[in-house]
Amino acid sequence: MAMSETYDVVIAGAGHNSLITAAYLAKAGLSCLVIEGRETVGGNTATDEVTLPGFRHDTCSTAHNLIQASPILRDGELPLGDYGLDYILPDPVIHMPFADGTSITQWRDIERTAAEFARFSEADARAYRTLIADYATVAPVFAAASYTPIGFGPSLADRLAEHPDGAIWQRRIALSAWDIIRGSFEHERVRAFLLWMAMMTMVPPEQAMSGRLAYSLVAGRQKWSWTLPRGGSAALPQALAGYIEAHGGAIRTGAWVKRLVMEGGRCTGVECADGTIYRGRKAVVSTIHVKDLLGMAPETAWPGDFREAIDSWQSGIAMFAAHYATQVPLTFEAHGETITPSAVGIMPSVDRALQVGSDVARGRVNTDDPPLLVMCSTSADPSRAPFGHHTVKVVGFHPYDLPEGASRWDAIKDGVAQANLRQLQRFAPGLTDSTILASHVKSPLDLERLNPHNWHGSCHGGAQIPAQAGGLRPAAGWAQHRMPIPGLYQTGATTHPGGSVSGGPGRNAAMVLLSDLGIPFPSAG
Repeated sequence: MAMSETYDVVIAGAGHNSLITAAYLAKAGLSCLVIEGRETVGGNTATDEVTLPGFRHDTCSTAHNLIQASPILRDGELPLGDYGLDYILPDPVIHMPFADGTSITQWRDIERTAAEFARFSEADARAYRTLIADYATVAPVFAAASYTPIGFGPSLADRLAEHPDGAIWQRRIALSAWDIIRGSFEHERVRAFLLWMAMMTMVPPEQAMSGRLAYSLVAGRQKWSWTLPRGGSAALPQALAGYIEAHGGAIRTGAWVKRLVMEGGRCTGVECADGTIYRGRKAVVSTIHVKDLLGMAPETAWPGDFREAIDSWQSGIAMFAAHYATQVPLTFEAHGETITPSAVGIMPSVDRALQVGSDVARGRVNTDDPPLLVMCSTSADPSRAPFGHHTVKVVGFHPYDLPEGASRWDAIKDGVAQANLRQLQRFAPGLTDSTILASHVKSPLDLERLNPHNWHGSCHGGAQIPAQAGGLRPAAGWAQHRMPIPGLYQTGATTHPGGSVSGGPGRNAAMVLLSDLGIPFPSAG
């Protein structure tokens, strides 16, 4: 007979959003169990020694920008600093070199950043100051919408309707990021820099309804830098786990959830691969990717409109990551100064930026002059590597689906990693092959194998397209974290407000569940 344990709430998956949900529920006095298939908590907020001992690499997320403006940290609702969480705000923020020897560096000082733009265009420097100032007036509106469950307060449209410039922003967010950038900036290099920045949530910059990204990403970096948790991305889930356990919650790793337990048409628990059943008296919360969630209950449990939405779910741009243990940091010469940034962007041109989305749509792996995101977190946080050594992560933007099938990635991934490395070495010649001690490559297929939530190589739960955003994430009528099966709630990147390390889905799911249980939401204090 299978073992069984019972709690108030059982939570399937231990990504940062699941842990945030659990933390709020535990703070409210509920008994919670978080179940995780892997041996460590964190999901995509993970830090592992994937190359050599002592070299701690962020295997997915690195920057924790969005969560800085969240009520979770901003208002101290979860005092995670008491559990070891500490953030570093590097300066410079990001450095982007170009093939002609020029470069743009974003510094924490906005005037210093504007001076970088002014080397190319005084008008663009003025436009940059205006862009940052304009977004500052409306950023709280977007934040409030992100940290409010759908239907639990004014919609984004309602909030903007009350803003003095709301009508302007309604149009801006309906445009593409490219529309905004080309309408406000004139120089090719400046445009390339801003297009790269707008693409950092894996959204093609020419996609309709991506206009906000032309503002929010660069403004967020200007304010919060490339925010690094000291010790690695895993510091966030480790702090959350400490908080949960200190408030009476439990966490179980190495237990893969395979089935939802259904009794009387209601989800009452989950069954793991070893047959153990964990029951939730009051609710079950899932952060299982919605594509996998459908198979964990009878087909008849899911209404047709929900199944259609999930059947047609789109993954968007996939991440390709290569990790290196090195003897040197990334160094660059810029305007007579040697800088060692922790974040580097490679975006050869506007045209190359606008190719990424079409390459992904066609299943084309384009290694010609590839755009890259490169992280050398040890430049700002030496604790992540042995003394005098560094970690380098090189991220490319590619499709998961290939004409020959996704399995083709196993044959080509080393070649793609080499092409990306050679691109970086063009601009950072100090990173020679002889200074690289070890490497570890993860294709989009590998990322899916590593963590099932990376469905089709998407580290953001799926494409943030209009059909999968706001009240349509994950499906129309089911965006309030309540799933079609009574007793089952959903959190994580497949729910509002989507991917990235914001904590929004986790907080919102807790808010909905506690409301349904008639329990006040535990705010700050």
